[in-house]
Amino acid sequence: MTLTTRRRQLLEAHQSRRRPTPSDPGLWSDGLGRTATRSAQILLTLALVTVSVYVMLQLQLVVIPLLIALILAAAVSPLVRKLRDWGWPSTLATSATFFGLLVVLGGIITGIVFAVRSESEELVQQATGGFKQLQTFMADFPLPVSQAQIDEAVAGIGEFLTSSAARRSALSGLSTATEVITGAVLMAVVLFYFLKDGDRIWSFLLRWVPARRRGKMELAGAKAVDVLGNYVRGTAIVAAVDAVVIGLALFILQVPLALPLAVLIFIGGFIPIVGATVAGVLAALVALVANGPVAALVVIGVVILVNQLEGNLLQPVVMGRSVSLHSLVILLALAAGTILGGIIGGILAVPIAAVGWVVIRVMSGYGEDRPASEPAEQTATG
Repeated sequence: MTLTTRRRQLLEAHQSRRRPTPSDPGLWSDGLGRTATRSAQILLTLALVTVSVYVMLQLQLVVIPLLIALILAAAVSPLVRKLRDWGWPSTLATSATFFGLLVVLGGIITGIVFAVRSESEELVQQATGGFKQLQTFMADFPLPVSQAQIDEAVAGIGEFLTSSAARRSALSGLSTATEVITGAVLMAVVLFYFLKDGDRIWSFLLRWVPARRRGKMELAGAKAVDVLGNYVRGTAIVAAVDAVVIGLALFILQVPLALPLAVLIFIGGFIPIVGATVAGVLAALVALVANGPVAALVVIGVVILVNQLEGNLLQPVVMGRSVSLHSLVILLALAAGTILGGIIGGILAVPIAAVGWVVIRVMSGYGEDRPASEPAEQTATG
């Protein structure tokens, strides 16, 4: 054996000793390595979500009209399909549905504005008077809340309302009005194209999805549209029932400002769980000032009764399981949406969360092999 051959054998033996065997875990294949890999993936995902939310917040004037148009299109798209099935041309069916929806929304918004604006000052005075009476009652009630603490909280609210920040917000009303008009026009244009070419737009987007996932993405899109449509139609019906029942009770009790209060209850119905309840509390405060504590207690009882009727009958019958989210998830979505986008964010948070959950269910295959006897998620939207 030559010296060269001997050196080659020694080198191969040394390299074989250094090469890890399949049973030896590498740097990233042991428990710590897998944990580190997952942690890095989670951090990258959170960073991507943070950047996406930041970009959407900077583009609110585009994102919010786009989302509203998408939700409205999902709500009325069955009507467009029905008109096409009846033999209507596509453009005519789209135009009829589009202008009909604009007329309905315009009439509702106009009625709301005039109903609230004509008596807004008196509504504020009545609510303020009710709050003061409630404050006096709380001061006399045996609770660990002193009058000084109540006065301090009220003073803090008043200080904010008279601060320079509040004045700057009031002075920015013209800019806000311009943004609202611009957003409304953009929403109308996007809504028309969603109704007219929604299927083609979705087909174009699906081209960028890998073929192995295209079927699930198509199913997820169809289910998302169903969820949005059912949510909007069901919420509108439930909010209308709440407003009619509570408004009728206010009218029977001869509580002033019954119509503006009913309008506020209808608007609050689009904010699940808390919206209609807060509006009902406002109605109780007005009844406390105008008609006394007995009328206020009756209004509170009607609000509680309507909430129970809504949760146990209206929601399951009208909306079914279109929004299969737990109440805690809804509250967290409302909080996050309100912080990020104000009232509009709070209104849009729940349908966005419901769509996200539907997409996750479809893409992950969750529930496909669920036994028929196993209960589904709890539906809680109000």
